[in-house]
Amino acid sequence: MNVLVTGGAGYLGTQLVAQLVNDPAVSRIIVYDNLSRDNFHLFLGHPFTDKSTKELKIDFVHGELLDTRKLRSVVKDADIVYHLAAKVVTPFATTDGHAYEQTNHWGTAELVYAIEESSKVQKLIYLSSTSVYGSSETLVDENTRPNPQTIYGISKLRAEDHVKRMFTKIPTYIMRCGNVYGYNKSLRFDAVINRFMFEANFKRRISIHGDGKQRRAFVNVQRVGEVLGALLHTDMPSDIYNLVDKNFQILDIVDVVKAIYFDLEFIFVNRHLGLRELSVDTELKLFKYLPEWEEASLLDEMEEFKTRFSF
Repeated sequence: MNVLVTGGAGYLGTQLVAQLVNDPAVSRIIVYDNLSRDNFHLFLGHPFTDKSTKELKIDFVHGELLDTRKLRSVVKDADIVYHLAAKVVTPFATTDGHAYEQTNHWGTAELVYAIEESSKVQKLIYLSSTSVYGSSETLVDENTRPNPQTIYGISKLRAEDHVKRMFTKIPTYIMRCGNVYGYNKSLRFDAVINRFMFEANFKRRISIHGDGKQRRAFVNVQRVGEVLGALLHTDMPSDIYNLVDKNFQILDIVDVVKAIYFDLEFIFVNRHLGLRELSVDTELKLFKYLPEWEEASLLDEMEEFKTRFSF
């Protein structure tokens, strides 16, 4: 089968491509990306060849979601579509709303229009975000009413409305993903745990925004890749699914990093601010259809992360 991955050159896209390239059911992976983050690591290092066949399966198309003609030309060749492309900034920006709307909302709309016109696409997986829930002092799950409080979250929720049109047409999964962390070669250092590790390793000082008591939902990038890859072969109903595996206060993460770097210093920026809270139930609806995974220790994950630094 042919698999289209929008945003395939990004942090999560790189992880997913690495997962799909060894799937014997996948004959071709089409990476569609505008390279707006200037992240070219997907294209470097060891070739993405199937471990068993040594076959190269990847084609790259440099394109925008709003380039209707080019987008339709790649969708018509796809059996499965993973939609990962998005404008993302961490912390999520509250300015330049037009850019978020254009890419996340209307770009998704253009993709859905193209899929609706296609007779070939058999499944759609859309990577949304737990930011659509906004802030909550209680544990949220898929039944919680969305209440986005950032421009990013609003644009992702509006995109979901377009994707939902496919629920009755083909198997379609909206995956609301937590804050992603962990090493891969296209990693983002604006994600909070990744940034902490970089600052700790090379500066021995980390900056904490707000009072550090805010709780957030997290998921390791490797877990995201595994789950998204498994959805290729999973038979489950079209629906919205959360994808998280941990909830932490920011100060909890600081304690873990400090256990690795004993001489670590930390400073607070705008400590008087209590930033938004969001914890997500880790008893996921996904577990009705996928095996439950054993939660890994954040300390073990960060110890392994540390080994990835070159010095």
